Amino acid sequence: MQRFIDSWYSPSLEKEMPIATYGHYGFALLMIPTAAADYLEYERFQLLDSISWFINSGKVKVFSIDSMNNQSWMNPSLIGKQQIVRHQQWNNYVTNEVVPYIRNATNPATPIFICGASFGAFHSMNLFMKRPDLFEGVIAMSGVYDLTAYTRGYFDEDVYFNSPIHFIPQLNDTTILSQLRVCTHIHIMSGAGSHEDPEAGARFATILQQKGIRGDFDNWGPEWPHDWHTWRSMLPHCLGTHF
Repeated sequence: MQRFIDSWYSPSLEKEMPIATYGHYGFALLMIPTAAADYLEYERFQLLDSISWFINSGKVKVFSIDSMNNQSWMNPSLIGKQQIVRHQQWNNYVTNEVVPYIRNATNPATPIFICGASFGAFHSMNLFMKRPDLFEGVIAMSGVYDLTAYTRGYFDEDVYFNSPIHFIPQLNDTTILSQLRVCTHIHIMSGAGSHEDPEAGARFATILQQKGIRGDFDNWGPEWPHDWHTWRSMLPHCLGTHF
């Protein structure tokens, strides 16, 4: 498949940030890595191989970026306020830098979907719920949508507004709500095997339904653990059945 590595110095993060692009055409799929991983994680663990048909056929063009988790929630040497500040700087990097980069690499009319597994699913859902004006939908695999699962007891207003399980029930911005309510691509998937938490996805899907937002939740069952072979099956299935 066509592959291109690029980078730039991010004003939001004050560091060089790489990005990998796979494919030549199609809707844009922005992939957020798991935990403290990097922009090549999905390539290393063959998740991109699992969707190579969609990439090579021109159905999807993938953009994969770094997280800042190792400088925020995965860094226990930082206090909570420092962690949420870095988290929000990373949010700004995605919305103010990565999205325009994708627009440049495709065209302004190309829809952008956001996708991730594990902690990447959380980030993907959080970004989409906050900015449905930028993203057309979300694919979230094996996620937990409560940021306090990672904050070790720290909670403030910024944590609240970056934790979908907290801010969505109280969301009353009519513009954001109307954009979320017309979206037909909110896909929440989980296994029920080792280290999975399907109740997290089911609970969040229920909250969406209560707000009049359509989100489909798919529990794959106990034979699917929180691991790469699960996500290598989930993502091509989702792309093949919903897109």
